[in-house]
Amino acid sequence: MTAPMSARFVKQVGTPFDERIVAVAGRGRSLLLQLRSGERLVDALARAFEEAGFLGGVVDVGGLELDHFSYVMPALSKDGANAAFYSDVYQPEGVIVLESGRMSFGRRDEAPFFHCHALWPEPDGQCHGGHILPDHVRLAFDQSVHAYGFDGGVFEANPDRETNFKLFGPVPAPSRHQDDAQMQVCHLLRLRPNQDLHGALEAYCAAHGFGPTRILGGVGSTIAGRFEDGTILEPFATEVYIREGHVSCLEDGSYQAHIDVGYIDYTGQIARGPIMRGDSPVLMTFELMLCPGLA
Repeated sequence: MTAPMSARFVKQVGTPFDERIVAVAGRGRSLLLQLRSGERLVDALARAFEEAGFLGGVVDVGGLELDHFSYVMPALSKDGANAAFYSDVYQPEGVIVLESGRMSFGRRDEAPFFHCHALWPEPDGQCHGGHILPDHVRLAFDQSVHAYGFDGGVFEANPDRETNFKLFGPVPAPSRHQDDAQMQVCHLLRLRPNQDLHGALEAYCAAHGFGPTRILGGVGSTIAGRFEDGTILEPFATEVYIREGHVSCLEDGSYQAHIDVGYIDYTGQIARGPIMRGDSPVLMTFELMLCPGLA
C-alpha cells in the first residue's frame, strides 16, 4: 500500500517501488526465550524460537549480557553505492550489558539472521549504540529474553533495488499454530524510505480498520531526529529502535501514533524519547510488528 511521503527527503540510489509498505498478516504470541551461556546469540535465538514453534519474530534485547561483542554505527557512504552506509566494525572488550534495544529475527541466505539496534554503556563509561553484528556475538551467561513470535510469515533479507542493500522484509510462511487459542492477530511490516513513520502506521491501521494497536519490535533508521521535547539532531544517517509505541484510534475515527525511540546518528549523538509525529521520515527501512487490540 502507499503512505504519506515526508517533506524531508533523501534520494536513494535505485528506482523506488510503488508500494511503500510491505506487510504480511498472521498471528503471534508472547514468548520468554531461554538462552544458554556461550552460544552465539543468533544460534541461541534460532533454537529458542524453533523450540517454541516459530521461525522468528521480534525481541526485546534490553538487559542482555553479551560477549565477543561486535557492532557498527551509521556512516556516510564512501563510494556513492548507497545513500548512507556503515562505519568500520567496533569490538569492545569484556561483557556488554544492553541498556535497551530491539531486534527483528528471521533469515538470510536460508540461515537464521537478525537485525538489531541498541544502546549500551562501555568500559570507557560512555554510552554507545548502533547495529549489532550477528556473526560473533555470544551470550555471556544463561539468561532469558522477552519476544513475540509470528506465525504465518517471517522477516527475510533480500536484495533491495531502491537502497542497494540486502534488507529484511516480511514474506509469507506456512502456519504452525492454526489451533492455538492464545494467538493474537498481528501484521509484520516493512516501511520503505522517505515516508513519515507515524503517518505510514496510521494509514495502515486506518486501511485495515484496526482499533488501538500496539507496536512491537521496531528496527530501522530515520532522516535525522526531531523529538517532542524540542531536541533536533541534524546528521541524517541514523540507527533507531522503538522503545515503546502504539497507534490510538480517536473518537473522530482518525489515528494517532506515539513512538518513543533509542537513537544514534553517524556523529555519535545519542537520544531517547518520543519523536515528532509528521516529521520522522524513514531513511532506509523500518521493520516492526503491529498487534491490534493488544494491551
